[in-house]
Amino acid sequence: MAAPAAVSTFSPSSSAAHRPQRRLPASPASGRSTRTLPPARTVASSRAPLVVSSPPPTPATAPTQGQPKVDRSGRFCSPRAARELALMVSYAACLEGADVVRHFDRRVAARREDGYVFNKASLQSYNFMSFCGGPLEVATEEEAQKLMSQNEKDSANEAEVLSAPPRLVYNNFVLRLARDMLVAVASGWDQHVEVINKIIPQHWKDEPVARILELCILHIAMAEMTSRGTPHKVAINEAVDLAKRFCDGGAPRIINGCLRTYVKDHINNGNSQPAESKE
Repeated sequence: MAAPAAVSTFSPSSSAAHRPQRRLPASPASGRSTRTLPPARTVASSRAPLVVSSPPPTPATAPTQGQPKVDRSGRFCSPRAARELALMVSYAACLEGADVVRHFDRRVAARREDGYVFNKASLQSYNFMSFCGGPLEVATEEEAQKLMSQNEKDSANEAEVLSAPPRLVYNNFVLRLARDMLVAVASGWDQHVEVINKIIPQHWKDEPVARILELCILHIAMAEMTSRGTPHKVAINEAVDLAKRFCDGGAPRIINGCLRTYVKDHINNGNSQPAESKE
């Protein structure tokens, strides 16, 4: 099944430049800068603190919860990694008007470019809990420059990881889990489109091309709950975290509300029967 627009229709050639914050790379060959962050800016006066509109760097003492889980081969091996990969593929498939599963298979099977070398050290620096944030106040121009420099390094590292050939980044468990999620997304797409049209706010309906990421997150979460039997709380929390990472500031709250409505009105009322958990 070809992946239609996440809600109604959109042109596969339409640009996703409307995204106000982070974007996932559309394909492994899309370069190292397709996942963008808003440029950091500063507002200074003689007395007022500087304001930097970029997320803070992850401190060295941050909890290990957000750090990547890698196996002995040095590849990601966590369900969170599978969800990010499924989102990346869903987003790219929607932009191309392609079938999500076929797009995944094509990307996994793609040959590396001649001379391509992947730096596995970038996996150790990758942080699944690095979320988009609001403006930060700093006292000096030097602090602002440090934050902007760290932000640029983090963004470049994440772009390196997200655009690398999947087999270099993810182990077989993650690849299988991501593909299973996408199979569930494809099989439930039409049914979930009808539900999504009822539960999302009007301004999302008015700009579906600008909301492809958000709509893909909803599809993945719904597919997890109905086809894979993922516990509702887990699926919703994971969807909200994906929205915090890759969407604008209001998206996590809206996605949380939409999925809770979906559970209340469509799953708990027996309109959709979740399957036995496969995770």
